[in-house]
Amino acid sequence: QVQPVESGGGLVQAGGSLRLSCAASGSIFSVNAMGWYRQAPGKQRELVAAITSGGTTNYAHSVKGRFTISRDNARNTVYLQMNSLKFEDTAVYYCNAEVTTRTYYTMAYWGKGTLVTVSS
Repeated sequence: QVQPVESGGGLVQAGGSLRLSCAASGSIFSVNAMGWYRQAPGKQRELVAAITSGGTTNYAHSVKGRFTISRDNARNTVYLQMNSLKFEDTAVYYCNAEVTTRTYYTMAYWGKGTLVTVSS
């Protein structure tokens, strides 16, 4: 079994910063793409940022220039540095990791989410 676990959410004022972390653990052979998604109340879950094992990144237009995704392959961990936070960034942030297990089964795993609340 594989379980990504997020941390780092919380309450922050508009204009502030937060750093989210997500560590994948379990029966892991390799971690491929990793990403952050978010879901605001009453809205669908959306991609925020993603990063391949080689370091290629992709961002939602709404966060470009404010958020930075990075990863530590040795620790199977992905980070999301969020700067210049806006009220509309308020959401539950979910980590997604595409993992190949030690039995060579590949699938995407979701974390349980961490709440980010930005006060205006």
